[in-house]
Amino acid sequence: MAQRGGLSHINYKETKGLKVNAGKSVSQGTILTRQGNKWKAGLNVSGRSTLYAKIDGKIYFTKKKGSYQKKKLYTFIHVEPLKSTKAPSKAKKTE
Repeated sequence: MAQRGGLSHINYKETKGLKVNAGKSVSQGTILTRQGNKWKAGLNVSGRSTLYAKIDGKIYFTKKKGSYQKKKLYTFIHVEPLKSTKAPSKAKKTE
């Protein structure tokens, strides 16, 4: 049998493109896209060609027409913050 060398291109982490789909939960610092000029940073997202999440939350996408080129649609990636599951704090009773 012949041996196969190198990395499988499908599983290679450094390839360009979208890394996380809509509706998925992400943590802070998770890379969302690599080398992506198709996508723009939205709410709670930072970066230029590599977009990453600024906070923990869920991913969603929106499309918006450009201001200069009316025909061009831009896709924005946003991170919606997760709702905290903390119980409300009890107020101290004064007598």
